[in-house]
Amino acid sequence: MNTTPDKLHVVLVTGLSGAGKNSLLRALEDLGFETVDNPPLDTLETLTSQASQNLAIGVDARSRGFSAASVLEALAKLRRHERLDPSLVYTTADDTVLLRRYSETRRRHPLAQTGAIADGIALERTLTAPLARAADWLLDTSALPLPRLRNMVEQRYGAFSPGLAISLVSFSYAAGLPPEADLVFDARFLKNPYYDPNLRPLSGLAPEVGNFIEQDPDFAIYFSKVLNLITFLLPRFVQEGKKYATICVGCTGGQHRSVYMVEQLSTHLVQAGWRVDVTHREAAKFRAARPVTSPPGKA
Repeated sequence: MNTTPDKLHVVLVTGLSGAGKNSLLRALEDLGFETVDNPPLDTLETLTSQASQNLAIGVDARSRGFSAASVLEALAKLRRHERLDPSLVYTTADDTVLLRRYSETRRRHPLAQTGAIADGIALERTLTAPLARAADWLLDTSALPLPRLRNMVEQRYGAFSPGLAISLVSFSYAAGLPPEADLVFDARFLKNPYYDPNLRPLSGLAPEVGNFIEQDPDFAIYFSKVLNLITFLLPRFVQEGKKYATICVGCTGGQHRSVYMVEQLSTHLVQAGWRVDVTHREAAKFRAARPVTSPPGKA
């Protein structure tokens, strides 16, 4: 498979209904792919031309204008674009497994609205047979547990993933803990710039506030310990398979100490190669959020 970093990776996911297409799309979404399920086939070129990140597109018999020939024609067009690296994934499973899955979920087969499920499976298998033969990856999920499916997707497409997405959040304890927090650190014991009339209207984004906080002899020690703990944990989060980590720092008002500490953590983590997003939850008046920050030299 082409792993050229300047190519946009487009994965067309098709196959038999009930064979795991949606699970595969969700796994790709967790790897940072933008996912679109069942768009009209004549819109694929437009979708890919407007995409700014790797793209996973679900295509099956429910898609408007669907036929195996039309899917293969659309795929051929995508392969003529130099900036695209398209691939076709086909999910399949044994008839007995598909019948059991439909029985367990009590869902109707999209091609058997008024007939037997087995007839719908047989018809879909016939209609999509050319796609199974042309697939870059034929994935049989008959005896494949969901965790193993996700692991296989990560092994195949993880190289194209932006990796662990880290969200740094400053907050006020008075407004409550962020419910999405994985790690929480308390900055309330540090000297509070709020009690300096000149610093009170400012935020932790102001250099004057940062200088005040750094003069606290406890700040450097505390910040070093927090940073060391975070840099120890993040690789373990990756090994565990986490895709998102939310790290929160709180102070009394969520305006000065927590904001400055989050900004400093962001600088160090980005320099270390992590992908970081910063939000100052209580600071909407001066800055509600910042866009995702990529490591130096990375998109």
